[in-house]
Amino acid sequence: MKYKAIIFDLDGTLLDTLEDLANSMNQVLKSQGLPIHETEKYKQFVGSGMYNLALRALPLDKRDESFIKHCQNLMQEEYKKRWADTTKPYEGIPELLDRLTTLGCKKAVLSNKPHEFTQLIVKKLLERWSFDAVFGERPGIPRKPNPAGALEIAKLLDIPPKEFIYLGDSGIDMNTAKSAGMYAVGVLWGFRDADELLENGADLIIKTPIELFSVIE
Repeated sequence: MKYKAIIFDLDGTLLDTLEDLANSMNQVLKSQGLPIHETEKYKQFVGSGMYNLALRALPLDKRDESFIKHCQNLMQEEYKKRWADTTKPYEGIPELLDRLTTLGCKKAVLSNKPHEFTQLIVKKLLERWSFDAVFGERPGIPRKPNPAGALEIAKLLDIPPKEFIYLGDSGIDMNTAKSAGMYAVGVLWGFRDADELLENGADLIIKTPIELFSVIE
């Protein structure tokens, strides 16, 4: 195979987490007497970590540093209560992971979600499959689109970056892939659209998980 390993984004790529994230942040906003948002709006809020999610969800006149961090902490507590209420793999993802396992392709997850949440969610909701690395946002490692996490995975698996596919649903993911020297595949079943993926360097865009095998086999 030309590509020996694949790094997956988590939210919007492997798992549909949108409703649980939206419900958690909306509960924080309610608790602070602030207006809430429609679930679809959160497609533009998520992807850059919990701090940025809180920042984007808050009204412009409430975005001082201390209050953003306060809401970030509240969000993390709310999300602990409901992260598994509706979150599930996207259609076709189980079949994709089964086939990659059969082919012997190495699999890893890299998310801007806090590290403990990332590991917990993968362990609980993707327990059927073995991943060679599962990393979320951690102290000392810049979050995506900085390529540090992706390159760390390449080093850990002892596979050159050029032999990796990076699969994600956002411009952040495409930037990460290109900066790391990996093949950037954008997905259309997630939170962002084709224009954003192409503008940020996607080498390929797919509508369904099974289409990924056009470049693997």
